[in-house]
Amino acid sequence: MTILMSSAEQHSDPLYCTEKGLTEISILKSKVEKFLKQIKTLLKVDTAVCAFSKESHVWLSDGFELLKAVSVPNTFFASLERVHAKKEIFLMTHPHYICYQSVVTSHLCASNRLIAFPLHDSKNRCLGHIFCFDQDSEGFDLAIASIVYELCDSFIEQIELQQNHADLKEKYQQVATLNFNQTKFLQVIAHDLRAPFHGILGFSEVLADEYDSLDQASIQNISSYLNDTAKATFDLLENLLNWAMSEGGRFVYHPIYFNLKQSSQIVTSVLSSLALSKNIELIDQIPKDILVYADINMMTSVLQNLVSNALKFTAQDGTGKVIISAQRVGQEVVFLVSDTGLGMDPEQQKMIFEPKLRTTLKGTGGEKGTGLGLVLCKRFVDINHGQIKVESQKGMGTTFTVQLPAEEYILTQEDLTYIHA
Repeated sequence: MTILMSSAEQHSDPLYCTEKGLTEISILKSKVEKFLKQIKTLLKVDTAVCAFSKESHVWLSDGFELLKAVSVPNTFFASLERVHAKKEIFLMTHPHYICYQSVVTSHLCASNRLIAFPLHDSKNRCLGHIFCFDQDSEGFDLAIASIVYELCDSFIEQIELQQNHADLKEKYQQVATLNFNQTKFLQVIAHDLRAPFHGILGFSEVLADEYDSLDQASIQNISSYLNDTAKATFDLLENLLNWAMSEGGRFVYHPIYFNLKQSSQIVTSVLSSLALSKNIELIDQIPKDILVYADINMMTSVLQNLVSNALKFTAQDGTGKVIISAQRVGQEVVFLVSDTGLGMDPEQQKMIFEPKLRTTLKGTGGEKGTGLGLVLCKRFVDINHGQIKVESQKGMGTTFTVQLPAEEYILTQEDLTYIHA
């Protein structure tokens, strides 16, 4: 049984059922069938119907054994609600009884007598109607009708509890999976932090204890190693901190119009020494007139991570190139970071933006990495209402494409919820 609702209502209504599982749907249908049989017996009526809000069908129980789903127009429930939305028993004495009966007659069948009970949830929202009818001319027993009215309250409470239980179970599974993935992810981070610190401690101890016995070349080599390792470790810690802050909702999203060339110049200036040391040509082809509407700090971080990643996996034999480019396409700005590096297979591309446990890949200069920078890129691009994708071929290089709005983006409540999630 599926309750159809708009996307805005799907996450708030306790009766909303997605395809979480046929088990939950089957249980709900069984409850409806059992309840309709019960009130038919109490009221001594031939037919009982359950109509839920925004359903394309109603559930009908008549003289046959099985519960039947009967198709009705999407306006059926609205028609019933216009006639009778109050939380009260709907009897023949009601001023709109004829109107209600005519709606039922036009979509189901004619009747001589009819009684209805609106179904209200704990927030007093009308979520459905139970109505019973047949061709008998005798009126309904008011005492029995009052009992059925109370049973309707119990019925809707059961459905709410069932749906709440299903929602809580799904959220628990999501949190458990998230915690497991983050634990595994942090294990990788801890492993990759431990390794460089062993090197730093070891070589710094050599400098401290054996400085007088070392020649100038050895001291230079150790110093260069310590500097490179410290820089790489700092970059890893910085990305880890940024990722943790973004996951905790501590980043302030502050979009402005800015020239993308500003970010590319900062990044190329910072990473030019790395490109030079690896004998890689770093080319900035972003035009000076490309304006984008985004958070400049987040986008500079995205660009720096993508370029740093490209330099890490590009050959250092003098043939390697890393190219940054951008263009305006309709209402979007598209920028690309392309390299002639190692490339990735399809399986690696599927996992590239996921913070999951995976084998740490070494760069062409022996650099280590966890992929955390790319996870951060995805998070920042999402916050800025953009998209990021990767195209790569093993041994042929990689291209990351980022699409961002060129015009001001109108935030919805859903957007605000995501940003602070």
